[in-house]
Amino acid sequence: MEPTNGERITIGQLQIRYLVDGAASGMFELTVPPGAHVPPPHSHSNNEESIYCLEGVLRCTVGNEVRDLKPGEWAHTPCGVTHGFSNPHDHVARALVVLTPDIGAQYFRDIAEIVNAAGGPDPVKVVEVMTRYGLVLSLSKSKPDNMAG
Repeated sequence: MEPTNGERITIGQLQIRYLVDGAASGMFELTVPPGAHVPPPHSHSNNEESIYCLEGVLRCTVGNEVRDLKPGEWAHTPCGVTHGFSNPHDHVARALVVLTPDIGAQYFRDIAEIVNAAGGPDPVKVVEVMTRYGLVLSLSKSKPDNMAG
């Protein structure tokens, strides 16, 4: 297999560079600027997620545990566990994310289309896309209008 630069997908302030798509596991690089709007806490019905910090400090919440991941540190989220991330720090954070099985780059394209729409994201449409791909919004921790954007 030849290396590729990966498809770049912009979702609001977030950058996704999808490196492996459509395989047993999907892999992408996630870039999160300081203070960026991020997805609300959610869980995956069909996927587990591992995140490995490459640069900066990325705040990750898995279940009730909150950690600031520094380069070389990682977190794992089993299927069905609520999780989220943010960057409340002063520098850009970059991480490598692996989803098993792969959710696919199309999910991020679909979300980007809604989040980047003129007038801002439609929370109902975002939840519809999340649900279609097996993501479950954690209503106990956030509201649907707290979407990336």
